[in-house]
Amino acid sequence: MEQEFLNKLFKTHQDCPGCPSPKVVVSFFDDILGTLFPDFTKQQFNDQEQFNHHFHLLKARLKEILARNPLKGIMNTDIAAEEFFRILPNIYEKLKEDIEAMFEGDPAAKSKTEVIRTYPGFYAIASYRIAHALYKLDIQLIPRILTENAHSRTGIDIHPAAAIGHHFCIDHGTGVVIGETTNIGNYVKIYQGVTLGALSVNKEDAAIKRHPSIGDHVVIYAGATILGGKTHIGNYSVIGGNVWLTRSVPDYSKIYYQANMMNSQTGETDLIIFKEHEE
Repeated sequence: MEQEFLNKLFKTHQDCPGCPSPKVVVSFFDDILGTLFPDFTKQQFNDQEQFNHHFHLLKARLKEILARNPLKGIMNTDIAAEEFFRILPNIYEKLKEDIEAMFEGDPAAKSKTEVIRTYPGFYAIASYRIAHALYKLDIQLIPRILTENAHSRTGIDIHPAAAIGHHFCIDHGTGVVIGETTNIGNYVKIYQGVTLGALSVNKEDAAIKRHPSIGDHVVIYAGATILGGKTHIGNYSVIGGNVWLTRSVPDYSKIYYQANMMNSQTGETDLIIFKEHEE
């Protein structure tokens, strides 16, 4: 009986001889991030030639990781790696905008270096930006390894398939959930405990849009929950803390809860939703 069990386990190892270890994938990401932002790395380079060599080694490492990934998409692994590094400058520029958004949006931030080195929002967004680029290249598994590593490290859960615009800020961040089919516009700020989720978790709904769309210049405060693929939050809207939304709101809306005085008949505190629309 024991040998039968061991045989079964051995077969799983034989079927997956080249699976890239999550540690290998995360190490590659940390090196990429440190290459883009020296504030994040302890490695020093003496001259341009040494730095160029380091960059080419990173490219070779990605090719090796992709070649060992049994769930890769239809694109040739070498081409996929070359394409990723071709779009890396665009990722870099987006991350610089995200850093600016977090620095400008948090009075406690004393420098951009502080944002890069210490802010969980930066690490989670950087993980997402890299993972999303790999996901768009039809690379499987590895993007999820990156975002789940960020999830475990920061408490921020962003699916790599989500579409997020530029100048994105997550403040504090613990408990943030951004689902697979979420669309987020530009200049959006999200606080801790926000959920952008689905109304249904049925497996048969996997191929449809299940998560909300967030317009440009939207602020979503702590603990808010916004659900549903048909739910759209209009541009320049503010969603207050602990709001539960399953319906769309127009541009320039303000949605928040306010506790009433205790109901003398029931002994309970009523919660009323207020919606203020401004042109």
